[in-house]
Amino acid sequence: MEHVKRYGAAAVLAAVVVVTGCAQAPAAPPDGSGTSSTAPREERPAPREDLVEVVVSGGFAGVRNKLVVRHDGSWTLTKGSGEPTTGRMTPEGVAALRAALEDPAFAKVPDRPSGRPVADGFEYAVTYAHRLVLTRDGEERPPALQRVFDALPDGGPPTAP
Repeated sequence: MEHVKRYGAAAVLAAVVVVTGCAQAPAAPPDGSGTSSTAPREERPAPREDLVEVVVSGGFAGVRNKLVVRHDGSWTLTKGSGEPTTGRMTPEGVAALRAALEDPAFAKVPDRPSGRPVADGFEYAVTYAHRLVLTRDGEERPPALQRVFDALPDGGPPTAP
């Protein structure tokens, strides 16, 4: 009986390791190469992934417009509940937008507005690289954010109803 008590805890631990897979070798990567690596790899976005999203809301007419620009320069604009329109930026336009977004000064733009809203003004929500920046009319717009706005298709955020 003492033999069972002494080795019982070890047997339970071994069973837990086997059941949870803690003792298994790492699985092969899904690419079939047979090698696995924990070294970080450079992330390259797929061309159709979103580069930036800009949502404009408010104004006298109560607009809610959403502009999505993808890494390949294609864009989709949805105004309210209307049908989306699409287009494509030039390679130079995409490069200018990407440069404005990747500018270290843009990373320092405040995430939230600090002043009072302007009656019938617009609010802008800019999402880039999992970061959301909110700004609105009446706020002093940092130059780095203005460069992003200027580089958007049609020269700015979509404010028309």
